Amino acid sequence: MLHIPPVLATENIVFVSGAFRRTIFVSDLESFVKTGVPVGLLADLLKFSKQNPKTVQGMLKTELPLPVVLTSRLLYTRIGEAILTRATAVIHPLRAPQVGIPALRSALVLGVAENNGKLSPISFLRAYPAEEMAVDIPQLLGLLKKASSISELVRFFSDAPLDGLK
Repeated sequence: MLHIPPVLATENIVFVSGAFRRTIFVSDLESFVKTGVPVGLLADLLKFSKQNPKTVQGMLKTELPLPVVLTSRLLYTRIGEAILTRATAVIHPLRAPQVGIPALRSALVLGVAENNGKLSPISFLRAYPAEEMAVDIPQLLGLLKKASSISELVRFFSDAPLDGLK
């Protein structure tokens, strides 16, 4: 009988800025999505940033319908590679940033495939193949400056720009 090791998934999101590191447990995010009650660092971040917990919970529940095959193909094009390269400046495996592109590509494709053709933040995290995912705060802030609001960014990505390509 073959022994198949358990699939690795992100357990911690580590926010990094130089020597500063703070961790949010994915289990806390999953609990927040189900109950609406933030705990730990997530609760502190919501208070500090004066974010409405219901709005954030709604964003974490957002599901973006994507065709699995088209998503996979797109991520292997030059445009897909460029997007992945930019995204891995913000998120990557904490202990192996050099494998950020394959990790991100894997999480996107598996996150869609394992969630019935829809990508959500939680399905993405469940499919991300590293125990700890780093989020580079300075890079993230730079990205957010380019979007006038997080809700506008989510709306942009959820307007299904690939609908005509199915």
